[in-house]
Amino acid sequence: MTTSTVLFDLPGPRAKRRHQIATVVVGLVVLLLIGLALWRLAANQQLDPARWAILFDVRSGVPQALGTALVNTLQVAAVGMVAATLLGALLAFGRLSDHAWVRVPVTAVVEFFRAVPLLILILFCLLYLRVDAFGALALGLTLYNMAVLAEIFRAGLLSVDRGQSEAAYALGMRKWQVMLLILMPQAVRRMLPVLIAQLVVLLKDSSLGFIVGYFELLRQARSLVEFFNFQFGGIYTFQLYVAAGLIYIIVNVLLSMLGRYVEKRTRRNVKASATATVELPADVQMGGGGGATPPV
Repeated sequence: MTTSTVLFDLPGPRAKRRHQIATVVVGLVVLLLIGLALWRLAANQQLDPARWAILFDVRSGVPQALGTALVNTLQVAAVGMVAATLLGALLAFGRLSDHAWVRVPVTAVVEFFRAVPLLILILFCLLYLRVDAFGALALGLTLYNMAVLAEIFRAGLLSVDRGQSEAAYALGMRKWQVMLLILMPQAVRRMLPVLIAQLVVLLKDSSLGFIVGYFELLRQARSLVEFFNFQFGGIYTFQLYVAAGLIYIIVNVLLSMLGRYVEKRTRRNVKASATATVELPADVQMGGGGGATPPV
């Protein structure tokens, strides 16, 4: 049995050679750009080890300040992730409701918060809801991302084969049971990469706390830059911003690795449970509540 591609043909020998040449050329261009950047940084004495040593010198207070800012960033991001995920799932269920009085208002809420820029939401929470900087940032992140996650959840639920829900309804399961027990576990596995990507975006968007005075990672780096500019004439500006950027990269990579780990575990659990007996909820009536035995 042979397989064929649908969208494109497999490259032949000449096409493979062209691809290899293009890969080498692009790689050389990238290396050239990196080398040029390093040369310019060295010419400006930005690669001087003495400048980078301040990032690890506890006497300067820089490691402690960046560590505290990282904790602040993770705290507000964690609150936003949990709240936005839970509310996003509820909104997704609401958008899929059979009742118009539920579906229409929920759709309006989702579309509204998706359309409003995140910065405006944060400023509105700070200025008009009279909450502190942490509350404004966390609430703004929650309101915006719950709308985005609601669409992700809805798309994941709709992507599950209709036969799954039809079989569950045939067994007498209620709609909320079908959503929670049948569709949602399968949808989460399908949309997990997109879900993790949106949570990474949420973590990076926490840097908007800079605007409202919340001392997250970027705001703390800026504060350190201003302090050292006053003390030493700004010789550590590049190093401090690079340190903040690297911390963001490391945290996001760890979050992505966690998402891949969870995805592998869920796939493994699905394979392990494929041969196990499925126990239905107690309130699911088989065969309309009578004594009928389902066919084998």
